[in-house]
Amino acid sequence: MKQITAFGDSIMRGIILDRKSATQSPRYTLLDENFSTRCSNRLGLTINNHGRFGNTTRHALRDLERRSDQVAASEYVVMEFGGNDCDFRWQEIADAPDKEHQPLTPLRSFAACYHELIAGVQRLGSQPVLLSLPPIVSDSYFEAVTGSMDEGQRKNVFDWLGGSLDNINRWHEMYNLELFKLAALLRVPIIDITSPFLLERNYRSLFCKDGIHPNEQGHRLIADTICRYAYDYI
Repeated sequence: MKQITAFGDSIMRGIILDRKSATQSPRYTLLDENFSTRCSNRLGLTINNHGRFGNTTRHALRDLERRSDQVAASEYVVMEFGGNDCDFRWQEIADAPDKEHQPLTPLRSFAACYHELIAGVQRLGSQPVLLSLPPIVSDSYFEAVTGSMDEGQRKNVFDWLGGSLDNINRWHEMYNLELFKLAALLRVPIIDITSPFLLERNYRSLFCKDGIHPNEQGHRLIADTICRYAYDYI
């Protein structure tokens, strides 16, 4: 049986928002039928899923070093990063909107770290495969990250965004585009899991209330997309 190692963030891990969770104090849980599990069952593959909540490309470089033996034994290494890398420390923005704020991983550092990840996987003799990012539901995400703030702080964040929640989506998509550029530059496969969401007339129904984590239906869509790719190439 072919072995696959997977690195990524909470989306890769299969984390979803607990439906009983309050906006001010969100609770997350692991979805049993997440896309990784679905792909493993449908394709008859062993997938060692090392996705972690809050994970970024910088953290992943350490993960790759720790899991080097497993990576070397894997035919493929699937990676899904960007959602946390492009995120901001929203409370700091709310408290000081006039200061300069950087994302957790600035774009150039994100590209450099991901490049290093890909090269590290290749040095260990495995084939890297990238996943693009699911889209984001901007208004739901804004509510999630500002839910515990007072009205003044929420206004500070909104004003910092230029008075448009669309800027959340645009920023997120800039990191997503970087993935396709990297894949083309380094000639590594990338599976487009963005477009299947965008093809849905109401893609927000495929996400949890936080606007960033796909729900069970979203995970089913990701699994279907990956499996269609795998049937042709794996």
